[in-house]
Amino acid sequence: MESRIRIGQELQKLFRMEESSADPAFSRFIPIVYDPIDFDWRSFFTDEFVQRFNGFMLEGHEAVRTVFLAVFPSDDVLECFTSQAQPGDLLFMHHPLLMECGDPRGDWGRGFVPIRTEWLETMKEKELSVFTSHLPMDTSLPIGTGGAIIEALGAKIIRLFVPYGNGHVGHICRIDETSTETLLKQVAELFDLPYADFEGKRHDLIHTIAIVPGCGDVVADMQEAELLGAQAYITGEIHCHIDNPYGKQRYAQMMDYVPSTSLSLIGVSHSASEYLVMKTQMKLWFERNFPAANVRLLPQEKWWL
Repeated sequence: MESRIRIGQELQKLFRMEESSADPAFSRFIPIVYDPIDFDWRSFFTDEFVQRFNGFMLEGHEAVRTVFLAVFPSDDVLECFTSQAQPGDLLFMHHPLLMECGDPRGDWGRGFVPIRTEWLETMKEKELSVFTSHLPMDTSLPIGTGGAIIEALGAKIIRLFVPYGNGHVGHICRIDETSTETLLKQVAELFDLPYADFEGKRHDLIHTIAIVPGCGDVVADMQEAELLGAQAYITGEIHCHIDNPYGKQRYAQMMDYVPSTSLSLIGVSHSASEYLVMKTQMKLWFERNFPAANVRLLPQEKWWL
């Protein structure tokens, strides 16, 4: 068994979380999703999380036998965690909320969705712990959401772009020469996808790419990547498929841009783009630093959702 407190301290160090203020995304979205359903999240979650929106959401028993790794708190992930975990076990995630971004070949999503209160109450009753690291993990190198993709593709960073918080979430990288078709096949296999989303131009020769995990459907960022020499843009979502006026506006903006871009725009799903760090880097990190704990991966049943 390992110490929950020590695990938390080492995660804080790894992602330099003390250097970050309140998470700019989830300091907005946590109230947006929980306040309308009258869930008293301010008293249910830890004081640390309520202030920073990163770190321990729930603090369970001190002794940790198993660490579970996931990206989003989807129902299938939480079903596995709550049914398999023993008191004190830890769920480490990138996001404290599920985000339904939609399926480019299927249903559109609902956007941010709260964790159902039944799951939250079950986790607290079973004395389980939940720790999340959002922006600190996105801006962290070499271990981070972007770092894991860079490592898996054997890429070399040329420069950072897309500033956010106290760092950057985008990377312009050099890769071995390839083509759009080969790159599409490579990422589909790497992220275990039924398909990768695609827009833009197809190239026979690609040597410079942009990597932006998560929701990368920002026209200005894509335009900057082009100016910085990228020929392909790999991200979670190249389109917003959230079924509300915001999502439809973002989708329309992207479709206006697509005919003019020189980029191969490649989407691998928000969740899969950010799960890779759990599957590769974080699993190894936990096994090396906390050998007395078991480490289990909790992939989602469906990446495009």
